[in-house]
Amino acid sequence: MSKQAIHSNEAPAAIGTYSQAVKAGGLVFLSGQIPLVPATMEFVAGDFEARTRQVFDNLSAVAAAAGGSLDQVVKLTVFLTDLDNFATVNKVMEDYFDKPFPARAAVGVASLPKGADVEADAILVL
Repeated sequence: MSKQAIHSNEAPAAIGTYSQAVKAGGLVFLSGQIPLVPATMEFVAGDFEARTRQVFDNLSAVAAAAGGSLDQVVKLTVFLTDLDNFATVNKVMEDYFDKPFPARAAVGVASLPKGADVEADAILVL
């Protein structure tokens, strides 16, 4: 099996020793995205909903670079520093995903990179 690193300039550059995504066979494993604006590498302005939308915009850009889209996501993991924001994540997801929705886990965590309050990663099938 071979693996291929995926990169998009439309998503934040990796801030560590990882690829934005890795394609292996028909699967694409998207690394976690936080609400960074790619051009500035700063958090998007606005409230939690705006930050969540930026996370999904970033995931979408990487999925597109791999030749796919969020419609092909089969597994999504969302990390939240405050689980009270879970309802907002659900609301935003309705704008990015169609039924059948991907399998999902939501995990409460103590902290995330750069002080983010939301992060998500995904697996998609091409």
